Amino acid sequence: MTTEAGVGEDRLLYGCMGLGGSWDTEPYGAQEIAQAEAVIEAALDCGITTFDHADIYRHGKAEAVFGEVLARAPQLRERIVVQTKCGIRLAKGDRPGVYDLRGENIIRRAQESLNRLRTDFLDVLLLHRPDPLADPGDIAEALMSLHRQGMVRRFGVSNMGAAQIAHLQAHLDVPLMANQLEMSLHQRDWLEAGVLVNTPAAAANGFPFGTIEFCQANGLRLQAWGALAQGRFTGRQATAAEQATAQLVTSLAAAKGTTPETILLWWLQRHPARIAPVVGSTRPERIRACRDAAQHDPDLSHEEWYDLWLTARGAPLP
Repeated sequence: MTTEAGVGEDRLLYGCMGLGGSWDTEPYGAQEIAQAEAVIEAALDCGITTFDHADIYRHGKAEAVFGEVLARAPQLRERIVVQTKCGIRLAKGDRPGVYDLRGENIIRRAQESLNRLRTDFLDVLLLHRPDPLADPGDIAEALMSLHRQGMVRRFGVSNMGAAQIAHLQAHLDVPLMANQLEMSLHQRDWLEAGVLVNTPAAAANGFPFGTIEFCQANGLRLQAWGALAQGRFTGRQATAAEQATAQLVTSLAAAKGTTPETILLWWLQRHPARIAPVVGSTRPERIRACRDAAQHDPDLSHEEWYDLWLTARGAPLP
């Protein structure tokens, strides 16, 4: 569904990083546009209406092919939520990639995204990565300018900790609404940071402690990129723990009449932080395998949730 502010509250988001062809500046063609049409249709069939972009995906081609689809079916824009990110500058020639959250760059990148997406406004704009040189007052001025002009309705962040979010929010007149982090049954630092307190293992956990709780307390929706763990539990397995977890995932899926993909997404959704996984496959059949997670509350008991965690962990809790 979509809120009155036009920001999606979907259980799942579709991540558009795989659209647009190759990771270079070569032009896209009819095949890439057809692929975008197919995955958008598959996502909508599942009830997913929020589409997550970034200005750097495929050097802008992910947004551009999506814009081609919107141009061909303008009525589609009323049914979907368009979210994009800015703040990363890709490597160019001998110059490595850097982060850039200067206000003028944010405004320029947002305008470029609007042009590529062929839309008059963004439902959500996320700041992609923290820029150590960024002035939060400068960022806030740029975001408020975009908001006043009707170019962006809501704002959020990506890959930021609680202190960084609070520092930025103090300069903003509108609330930040999302934080996008890597979260999955494989990438569990976000979860384990809260249970390794007062143990030696805490020193090896680099996740900023308290970030999940801060987002919960301040109404930021947690969006989980990498939610399907790059196929570790539904395809390839590299370790004994991954093999055991894949077997458990398959067993639970069979018992519940659903798919392994859904079990992995339900594991995230079962957490009380209102996690919205981002699904990024470009295979329509795999997107449709996530249908139950998009349409139904998680069907995992307390014991089943812990079984998945402990099996993936490969070690008992402290």
